[in-house]
Amino acid sequence: ARRLVGQLRDDFDLEVAPLDGQRLIDVLSETLGPAWYNQGLRDAQAAMQAKVDDIAEAIAGLEQPEPR
Repeated sequence: ARRLVGQLRDDFDLEVAPLDGQRLIDVLSETLGPAWYNQGLRDAQAAMQAKVDDIAEAIAGLEQPEPR
């Protein structure tokens, strides 16, 4: 909260009490937290899917031709 209070003062010339700064952090966390969390899950899923696709491609490359 101290860092936020200092940044609001320095960057925006706003005087905010430390408790108000903590409340702002709480509100932002409640408001934006779920969206950031969900985006993190989507990013992790995409990264895992890319690895799974690489493995599937590598396995396909190991297949032996079947006699006719």
